[in-house]
Amino acid sequence: MTNNRETTAGGALVGAPGRPARPDRPRRFDDDARNDAYWARIVACVDSAPPLSDEQRATLRVIFSGATTATAQEAA
Repeated sequence: MTNNRETTAGGALVGAPGRPARPDRPRRFDDDARNDAYWARIVACVDSAPPLSDEQRATLRVIFSGATTATAQEAA
């Protein structure tokens, strides 16, 4: 794999259409190639994940809103 942003990473196109550029991403490594490869792996993992169910979305909304676990189960 090269450090070209147009190459694929794990089957996902890095910088795919519809995905906004993220110049604000933190630098994980000083080496540009290593940093680009790291973020390419993250993007590939996210792109390969199945969509969330409505129940999962509701649970996450409750979790991140600071509600209790009992409320999360009711919302789901």
